[in-house]
Amino acid sequence: MKSMSDIIEYENLKLLNAPFEDAYKQLFNETLQSGWYILGENVSNFEIEFAKYCDVKYCLGVASGLDALMLSIVVFDFPLKSEIIVPSNTYIATILAIVNAGHIPVLVEPDIVTYNIDPLKIESKITSKTKAILPVHLYGKICEMDKICLIAQKYNLKIIEDCAQAHGASLNGIKAGSWGDLGAFSFYPTKNLGALGDAGAITTNDEKLYEKLKYLRNYGSLKKYFNKYIGYNSRLDEIQAGFLSIKLKYLDQINLHKKVLANYYFENIDSRFILPYVVQNFEDVFHIFTLRTDNRDELKLFLQNNNIKTEIHYPVSPNKQVAYKEILKNQECEISEIIHKTTLSLPISYYHNKSDIFRVIDVINKFK
Repeated sequence: MKSMSDIIEYENLKLLNAPFEDAYKQLFNETLQSGWYILGENVSNFEIEFAKYCDVKYCLGVASGLDALMLSIVVFDFPLKSEIIVPSNTYIATILAIVNAGHIPVLVEPDIVTYNIDPLKIESKITSKTKAILPVHLYGKICEMDKICLIAQKYNLKIIEDCAQAHGASLNGIKAGSWGDLGAFSFYPTKNLGALGDAGAITTNDEKLYEKLKYLRNYGSLKKYFNKYIGYNSRLDEIQAGFLSIKLKYLDQINLHKKVLANYYFENIDSRFILPYVVQNFEDVFHIFTLRTDNRDELKLFLQNNNIKTEIHYPVSPNKQVAYKEILKNQECEISEIIHKTTLSLPISYYHNKSDIFRVIDVINKFK
């Protein structure tokens, strides 16, 4: 797993997937020859395997992470324009899922230390219209789900976990996607468990929700031409499901590799930079490794000039996005905006090696 010698890229999907290439090609040929391309054995097998991995009873493959979130909201039939609590610094897909489902996102600020939704700030945002909490396990760290679950129980709220960045992350040994009523996963190609296209899944222990979701993802139908619900076309296809089954066998290895790279950063980057917060009972999977500094833009340029590519997750907070100006008006998010202005994501791919990371560290520590 060697990276390019001259430029350390933030991500390179070709190199990332190179170890699985032969298996992918065999899977593609087998699927092509089968003549069955939608909701077949590959999807069923992956659903069983991923449910087992997440320690839940059921998994349902869908077309994308956004669809996983939206269907997880729609399935509850909340009254139109219900309020759903969501962190103010999440990726826009979380907000979009709520809006597309016909509801109102209520932003709650993150903890400046963990970057995840602050449980201490949730209760003050709960009203008679609140129906659910949608915690986002950002960057690969699971939220404080033990505290969030107690709040949800107190107010009789549903919990929909956004697990798009947290495949395999856990708190006290309990994995992301198994805490709430539903867990929504994205398998976008850059994820720790990434497909070679768009793909998603929903996890749950609730049989009734699972059965209804099977209808919703397939035009509201289980029997061809007979529609029980107003549904959607959101099916995980056979080829992507097969690719995911191949990579799932290596997910723990991928997560461990990224943890090793993260430890190099932790042990060697100057203390003047703010690094991710790590606690013993939280098992982080480091989908993204963030560094924070008031000189973020200057550091990014300095690294770029030294042939090291980085990313910003995310440069604009949801409440400042033009498309959501009216929907999120009067929802000020000071902490979220601080994070968005100061965070920089460092290379930490499965294909990066120790030499790559120490080169990044060396350049960062030379920044003045």
